[in-house]
Amino acid sequence: MEENNENKEPNNNQNGEDKDKLHNVIAVSGMYENWFLDYASYVILERAVPANEDGFKPVQRRIMHAMKEMDDGRFNKVANIIGQTMQYHPHGDASIGDSIVNMGQKDILIETQGNWGDIRTGDSSAAPRYIEARLSKFALDVVFNPQTTEWQLSYDGRKKEPVTLPVKFPLLLAQGVEGIAVGLSTKILPHNFCELIKACIDVLKNKKIEIYPDFPTGGMADFSEYNQGLRGGKIRVRAKIEEGEKRTLLIKNIPFGTTTTGLIESIIKANDKGKIKVKKVVDNTAKDVEIEVQLAAGQSPDITIDALYAFTDCEISISPNACVIIEDKPIFLPVNEILKKNVEDTLGLLERELEIRRGELMEKILFSSLEKIFIENRIYRNIEECETWEAVLETIDKGLEPFKPQFYREITQDDIIRLTEIKIKRISKFDKFKADELMRKLEDELAQVEHHLKNLTEYAIDYYKGLLEKYGKGKERKTEIKSFDNIQAHTVAANNQKLFVNRQEGFIGYGMKKDEFVTDCSDLDDVIAFKRDGTYKVVRIEEKVFVGKDIIHVDIFRKNDERRVYNAAYLDGKTGRTMVKRFQVLSVTRDREYDLTKGAKGSKVSYLEARPNGESEVINVKLSNSCRARVKVFDFDFAELEIKGRGAGGNILTKYPVKKIEFKLLGESSFGGLKIFYDQSVGKLNTDERGQLIGSFHGDDNILVIYKDGSYELSNYELTNRFDGEKVELIEKFDPNSIISCVYFDGASKNYFVKRFQIETRTMNKPFVFISEHKKSTLTVVSTDKDPQLEIEFRKGKGREKESATYDFDMLIDVKGWKAIGNKLSQYDVTKVKLLESKKEEKAKEYKTGDSVELDVDDDKEQLGLF
Repeated sequence: MEENNENKEPNNNQNGEDKDKLHNVIAVSGMYENWFLDYASYVILERAVPANEDGFKPVQRRIMHAMKEMDDGRFNKVANIIGQTMQYHPHGDASIGDSIVNMGQKDILIETQGNWGDIRTGDSSAAPRYIEARLSKFALDVVFNPQTTEWQLSYDGRKKEPVTLPVKFPLLLAQGVEGIAVGLSTKILPHNFCELIKACIDVLKNKKIEIYPDFPTGGMADFSEYNQGLRGGKIRVRAKIEEGEKRTLLIKNIPFGTTTTGLIESIIKANDKGKIKVKKVVDNTAKDVEIEVQLAAGQSPDITIDALYAFTDCEISISPNACVIIEDKPIFLPVNEILKKNVEDTLGLLERELEIRRGELMEKILFSSLEKIFIENRIYRNIEECETWEAVLETIDKGLEPFKPQFYREITQDDIIRLTEIKIKRISKFDKFKADELMRKLEDELAQVEHHLKNLTEYAIDYYKGLLEKYGKGKERKTEIKSFDNIQAHTVAANNQKLFVNRQEGFIGYGMKKDEFVTDCSDLDDVIAFKRDGTYKVVRIEEKVFVGKDIIHVDIFRKNDERRVYNAAYLDGKTGRTMVKRFQVLSVTRDREYDLTKGAKGSKVSYLEARPNGESEVINVKLSNSCRARVKVFDFDFAELEIKGRGAGGNILTKYPVKKIEFKLLGESSFGGLKIFYDQSVGKLNTDERGQLIGSFHGDDNILVIYKDGSYELSNYELTNRFDGEKVELIEKFDPNSIISCVYFDGASKNYFVKRFQIETRTMNKPFVFISEHKKSTLTVVSTDKDPQLEIEFRKGKGREKESATYDFDMLIDVKGWKAIGNKLSQYDVTKVKLLESKKEEKAKEYKTGDSVELDVDDDKEQLGLF
């Protein structure tokens, strides 16, 4: 038994040890969790997200450091730069090469030589062994300073590399950056170089700042939802499209992030799907981007431009996501805060540089003073009899003793040793005047440094102004800031399908080519269908879709079309009365059935017409011959009814049975004219009361547009029309009887001419030039007012003093043809031409009061020198 007990004890101890080991075991899931967190931290901090201090990712920082180490003013092969960078971290030659090319294409920090690719066309760069690079002068000025750089050991401990570079410029915002890490990403868009510097100055002046991205590819951008670059923001970027000759469109630049090849492919794809109709796309890109889009026959250039924005890469949406590393943590910051932090960092760096320079100057002044005292007071002679080194140092120290209070710090043994190192030749050639001059220069510079330290903000402002003056030329904004309209895809989609209907069986669609044709349409349209029983629904157009038997009306449905009115008459199945109503269908749920009657069993529609501009109509009603009504045939005018919602029951037309209802006469629109507005910011017409009211339009009314280049154009009032707001001088409703009065400068004769004319042409959407066609001719003023007035400033006489006079246009010239040259405005040198409001009405009032007002027109003309 004892042996058995002895044998059991060791077993119990072993079990206890096994339990302790089990407590220290880490589950596989826990190991993966730790490893994943370590990996995520590495990717975020060491690969994908830039540091806020200098705006670099680690690989970019190492590239810049390697290039600085190699810098001798000459170009280096990119392959050599890659090898030098890999000494600091083995990123891999491909990733380093791609990063160098990306930085070189931004043309801020790296000067390039060779084929570095093209961000516009998507062409890649040549191999690293064929292309060369060196640091730009700007990079050398603002990125490096070993004295203010914090250093760390490289991955293998053999080299030193910067923790961050002392960048004194918002480089992160100027270059932009994009990176995908584990669990987060960053996308900071590039901003304009000059605007960033001006914004930095505004920050220092405590002014409000507002900065927007600027893309190297140019184009136009709407930043209304930019949200300072934070998550949830959005930027809409468009290519600039111009109308060319012979029914062509010219794409002059491309949205940021796209290429000409990708853009052309998106146009071809949209054409193949029938969204747009183009005949040919030609890439003429060379120095500047130019993609020529040749339109198919019968296609509107304005609608096609909108369709290109709606269905191709001519418009893209960019979602920024500003994330940076601050104190080893990823932080989401708005771009304004990133800029402010950079300004703070720059202030700190400038202060450190000044303090370092102050210390250097104070040391130079101190040693220069020591040297002067040492030589002028012949202290060096006292050491001739010293036999030991200690005695030499002690003797010099005693000699300096009377002068020590004048120094800003104690004189150390190292200072004395430096005095002993002065060569005899220097002592013998010592020039007191030159020494004093050097001391004076050092002291002046020290005073200047002290002044800058006390006025650090002003110093920083001057620093930024210096950068702007030195490097700002040629870095003007390329992306035009615009406000874009929202293009409805279904309104600009090409009519690539045809709508058919089978009324009896209740089918509609674009695949039913043997059935009744309704209208041209696109495959994005919705269709509204009314049935005899009074029910109707809106469905998405398809090849063939069932909507219900006995269809009486089918058409394309336009959501929120407030001018389309339905005039209807129906038999109420419950009362037997025939009701009439006018209603709109503005917004419905697709595929849901609605009823225009009261919904009683036996109800049916007797008459239904859809009027696109809210026109009323007169119908002829014939009652049953067997009814008791005394008048069995009468007319009814829908103008008597108010336009109500689709659920209204309507008014009683008759309580007697109706035999037939027929259309008799179309009335006028219940809405009056269509009020058209012109929004200059987007260059488009609208009915949403945005911008300038052009007028109330009916039927065949047109718009007159006069451009700054001295041409006019007639256009209809379709909302898809597009005008270049920067080129439009005047836009209004066209009145065929109105007289256009203008003054223009003739580039050939270098004189001003005045003319008045009426529009004689009727060709639509074609510009006609009404001033001289010399390339330097310009339109000065133009008016369509009934009695416009002109103020002219001119020089005449020996003294060449300025004189001015005011005249009515009709005094200066009669109405002539639109091609007429006009009359010379003055024989004198005209210096100013200004259009005034008419005063004819005020003069007429003066005549009515009985007062005599004498106007000597001939004298006025003689004074001005008209004849």
